[in-house]
Amino acid sequence: MQRREFLRFGGLTLAQAATAKLLPAQMPMHPATPVGNADITLRIAPVTVELSPERILSTIGYNGTSPGPILRMSEGKAVTIDVVNQTDTPEFVHWHGLLIPAEVDGVEEEATPTVPPQGRKRYQFTPRPAGSRWYHSHAMAMSDLHKGSFTGQFGFLMVDSGNDPGHYDQEIFLALRDWEPFFTSNMEDTDEEGQNDPQLEKPTTMNTDPNGLEVNSNTYSINDKSLGSGEPIRVRQGQHVLFRLLNASAIENRRLALPGHKFRVIALDGNPVPTPQLVETLFLGAGERIDAVVEMNHPGVWILGATEDAIRGNGLGIVVEYANQHRQPQWIRPSTLRWDYTIFGAAKGSQPAKAPDHTFDMVFEKVPSGSGKFNTFLINGKPYPHDREFVLQQGLRYRLIFRNRTDDAHPMHLHRHQLELTEINGTPTSGLIKDTVVVPYYGRASVDFTADQPGLALFHCHIQQHMDYGFKALFRYA
Repeated sequence: MQRREFLRFGGLTLAQAATAKLLPAQMPMHPATPVGNADITLRIAPVTVELSPERILSTIGYNGTSPGPILRMSEGKAVTIDVVNQTDTPEFVHWHGLLIPAEVDGVEEEATPTVPPQGRKRYQFTPRPAGSRWYHSHAMAMSDLHKGSFTGQFGFLMVDSGNDPGHYDQEIFLALRDWEPFFTSNMEDTDEEGQNDPQLEKPTTMNTDPNGLEVNSNTYSINDKSLGSGEPIRVRQGQHVLFRLLNASAIENRRLALPGHKFRVIALDGNPVPTPQLVETLFLGAGERIDAVVEMNHPGVWILGATEDAIRGNGLGIVVEYANQHRQPQWIRPSTLRWDYTIFGAAKGSQPAKAPDHTFDMVFEKVPSGSGKFNTFLINGKPYPHDREFVLQQGLRYRLIFRNRTDDAHPMHLHRHQLELTEINGTPTSGLIKDTVVVPYYGRASVDFTADQPGLALFHCHIQQHMDYGFKALFRYA
């Protein structure tokens, strides 16, 4: 039975069985089964997360777990979600990647009403487009590492189109996560690994002021288990496994590999890519998703995990075990760490990206210790809000040119719109539709979008601390 048949008849497939094992207490929630007067109810409350028998964390999650339940919705079918806040602080739930009105987008800057402390809020919207989305807290954290996306408030949101051909045997949801964040002045950044790109925006005169405190972590997991704990992903030779991967980190971009196997990338941020490609290493900026099919053709017991030894050793990995294989899990460093968006774009010689009606040039800069102990981030020389600076005319096509003059790779997200990547570090491309784009350190990227979602739209770096300390702007419609 293919997955599309399961969705129709309600049977339990291998994909569902694997999901149940990998995400305890997270059976997918379908709008077809109403809870009270709503299709879905989410409860925000304290939860414990057992990363391993020796390490149990306390955080805030959804419906008693972190990650929260997998929400499956049908494209174009209206859904009602009741969010019950059983904490003492106001909350927002953001439906990342959906084209929905600002009043239900779950964002303070867009004037979405809060979910009040010990109160509730009803979200009603029609989910679109189809594909891998996710939901998470959009509360500001600032210097409180127990708020916002530093907590366990995140989960997968899958919008089904009904047209999935089901060319895979298992569907596995994997969220990459860091825990127990702390402030440090010694932040190690791995964005440079495997990259040899031109640094088109590197300043001629570097700022040598010491950095402010940044957020780091030494504790990681995939879903709710650190490497070595929990059940492995069990496969059989010849199977095709669809991995739906999410970087739910509030802190850092991540690289992954599965020794002896290649990933056939079929979608980025839930949107099918024009040119699926086999790659050895995946790279996910904070907030990004990758859908990739792996043919299980190398029997053994392997570690699917971070390419950095220290990060993998501290939990960012999961065991993939073939049937009838009993041995220690193996890790082999991939031959390349390089990641290139453009290989998934339209084939060379295809129609280039449509010319925009208007262009916004955006220069990204960091002011070390510009916010007391913390760094300040600027867009065009100013922190948030950029009032009336980015004003859109409905129906026009806009190009955003990102000029990253910092030493970090920034995952940039525009709410309620879809972005077409048109250039990165001087290489043109087209056809690649995303909602979050990583701009290389000292690099440049350009994206296009059509102004077809009236209302306020927040633009920001998806690393929580960067967003909190100035790295965001509000887009308005005239």
